[in-house]
Amino acid sequence: MNPTISDIDSTTEEEREDIDGDGDGVASATGTGTRTGVVHRSSASSRRRDVVEHPAPTDDRAREATVCVVGLGYVGLPLAVGFSRENYQVLGYDIDESKVESLRNGVDTTGDVGDDAIQTEEIAYTTDADVIGEADYVVITVPTPIDDTDRPRLDFVESAGRTVGANMAPGTTVVLESTVYPGATREVLVPALEESSELEAGKDFFVAYSPERATPADDEHTLENVVKVVGAADNAVREHVAALYETVVDAGVYRAPSIEVAEACKVVENAQRDLNIALVNELAMAFDRMDIDTQAVLEAASTKWNFHDYRPGLVGGHCIPVDPYFLTHRASQEGYDPQLLLASRDVNEAMPEHVAKQTFKALNQCDKTLRQSDVLVLGLAYKPDVADIRSSKAAAVVEELREFDVNVVGYDPLADDDAVRSVFDIDVQEELSFEGIDAVVFATAHSAFDDLEPDEMAAELADEPALIDVAGAFDRDAVTDAGIAYWGV
Repeated sequence: MNPTISDIDSTTEEEREDIDGDGDGVASATGTGTRTGVVHRSSASSRRRDVVEHPAPTDDRAREATVCVVGLGYVGLPLAVGFSRENYQVLGYDIDESKVESLRNGVDTTGDVGDDAIQTEEIAYTTDADVIGEADYVVITVPTPIDDTDRPRLDFVESAGRTVGANMAPGTTVVLESTVYPGATREVLVPALEESSELEAGKDFFVAYSPERATPADDEHTLENVVKVVGAADNAVREHVAALYETVVDAGVYRAPSIEVAEACKVVENAQRDLNIALVNELAMAFDRMDIDTQAVLEAASTKWNFHDYRPGLVGGHCIPVDPYFLTHRASQEGYDPQLLLASRDVNEAMPEHVAKQTFKALNQCDKTLRQSDVLVLGLAYKPDVADIRSSKAAAVVEELREFDVNVVGYDPLADDDAVRSVFDIDVQEELSFEGIDAVVFATAHSAFDDLEPDEMAAELADEPALIDVAGAFDRDAVTDAGIAYWGV
């Protein structure tokens, strides 16, 4: 059973207020005194500890330290579980009351750590920001999306900073893990912490940056198995925070020479992937016009020892399509526009339209009338073996198809059907059926689809059917031998 906040909080009920969040795991707080929705402490002196410095994590006393994770999403929750497994006292703070209630009831709200871990680990989940004052370390893991103009949104980071600052005690070490542009920790987070706490960074509290490297639905590259990068304002803080992470990360910790290097490292990791995928996506669109099989070309090229094996496809999710804009935004502030990164984004954003055009070509080749065609989009999540449909480019494919009055139905074995209906605005199959389907767009290769056999599919599909293999998961010859027209991307 997970402890309730009353087990660790010494404040009275009258001293607490309900928290109204302004988005995704943070609450809003400014200044001092009390503002509706957030518990503020009256002054820094009321939060002062007997000593400013807490024991180094390598000390036996370190396991007595308290870690508060702010934001319990796919980054924060595994981190909280990781610290708990190493016998730290862990507080999990989030403004989402329904999420916190589910976690208290032993339900994994991310689908990534498992219900057993939630039920076994003694983590105190709460929506009460006041408990931040009990923490020696506060790790912020809030979302950092982009807006409609592709500009980074750091309002969640700033809001989290105000909330943490309003409640933390002197001597606290605050670590930001959210993806930001280089310089944002100093320019956005630190001022928010200082303003709301009336404390001075580097003197009364300490700040570091360690970019999250979470990979949902990847059992191999977990928190323990991926090298952690840590940057801080000075060597002492960097060593202190690195030692903390070394107690939970078996793969080790890389000490970056500065906060800015650690910040830049995260956006470069995903910008590189975006660029490499853009290359093969552009090749796919070019080879399509040359009537050359892209997959066959890549197979041949991969025989070269130094060839990097990327495959074309849809680029969705919360990292790869987003992080390059953090770098381009910061570079443009300094008077440089990174054309290659922006061009890569344009190429990958064009893929849903390309997939839709391939579908139209396939239907036409099979003598189908678009307005009378039934198309099944198979796999709607943004990546294989996750249920998350947010930022999925399958939605853009659906939108392109519907512009030409194609009847689209979707199926995803992991995604919530009601959520799919709401986001995609299409009919959803609760049980997979190919009955009467004219074309299948295989968008996301969940492992649940591994046993699909073209012969069995063909037995249910309409006459002269087509398969648009976006994921590149089917054998072309097996598909065509089953009487299905095969189209890659």
